[in-house]
Amino acid sequence: MSTAVERRERLKEVYREASQCTRCALAETRTTVVFGAGNADADLMFVGEAPGANEDRGGLPFIGQAGRLLDRLLEEVGLVRGDVFIANVLKCRPPGNRDPRPSEIDTCREYLHRQVELIEPKVICTLGNFSTKLLREDPTGISRVHGQAEVRLLGRRAVTILPIYHPAAALYTPRMLDTLRADFALLPDLLAAPAPPQPDPEIFEEPEPEPDPALAAAAPLDAEPDPAATAADGADSAAAKDLPAVNEQQLGLF
Repeated sequence: MSTAVERRERLKEVYREASQCTRCALAETRTTVVFGAGNADADLMFVGEAPGANEDRGGLPFIGQAGRLLDRLLEEVGLVRGDVFIANVLKCRPPGNRDPRPSEIDTCREYLHRQVELIEPKVICTLGNFSTKLLREDPTGISRVHGQAEVRLLGRRAVTILPIYHPAAALYTPRMLDTLRADFALLPDLLAAPAPPQPDPEIFEEPEPEPDPALAAAAPLDAEPDPAATAADGADSAAAKDLPAVNEQQLGLF
């Protein structure tokens, strides 16, 4: 089992990878990759849909009006933002805040699963309709499932998912604030409960591939190194040194 320090180091690696990501066309229109923010050892995560305009400029999730309301709701149940980790399904803003496309979700899903695996939360609150349907892998809308906790497998980790309305819903419909408060009030008991039992890690292990005799014959162990490959490795190492320093405050590594 990895220690907290080891998991944080691996989370830094995921952050560095995501900050340079060009896997989909959103890399061409984003200003900043919004990886996530908060406590990297949090028992509670919040997962929204995608960064908005403020987040795209600032590089942090939920920094507008909805974020301020989220902070207030946390305080009402005895928590602060520094206690939790906040992320989105997509790490880049879709142009014009349009809905994420299936191909973008599939491309970005791995980052979220790795965050969950390394942060090891007990509880994940899905914020709004989109992230609720995605993380539950079910088309049932938020109005029917909000406030109903259940255990689901995300990547390699079993977590308790609590769907709640997006805080922005209360900004547009003030009567929704009471519903949000009622759902947030469930969090202390969920966090006090033991974490869900975890699946056997062996079910995720891929078998070692059998060596190909033809490849072994073509490339004996004492073969000379390929100069082109060696040069490419050196270029990759040099490029890695030029990456921006990991923003530890953003990751919550305090």
